[in-house]
Amino acid sequence: MLEFLSKEIREGLEAARKRDLKRKSRLRVQVGGAVFPVLRFWDEGFALDAALTPHLRGLVDVYDGANHIFQCLIIASVEENGELVCEFKRSTAVLDRPALDYWRDENAPVGYLPRA
Repeated sequence: MLEFLSKEIREGLEAARKRDLKRKSRLRVQVGGAVFPVLRFWDEGFALDAALTPHLRGLVDVYDGANHIFQCLIIASVEENGELVCEFKRSTAVLDRPALDYWRDENAPVGYLPRA
């Protein structure tokens, strides 16, 4: 249906769609000091605006507003329809406490009483 519209109208509609996606999403990717808004996010990757973003590869941080939520290892980024589609190998949730290197029993006591 869009093929019947003029080139200028199609470009305007695409620009409006991107602007709307940027406004809806609070997610952003930070690489070093550079910050890029995320247009779409799914289990194996995310999409960025190709006009604003260089091809990414390596470890990046994903934020939701001011909250650091993921560290992702990007293995591939491809440009499709004006979007830079990045696929990641792993996505690690960022926790507010250090990672445990042992298994903690759910029924373990919180503390021990000293001997009298």
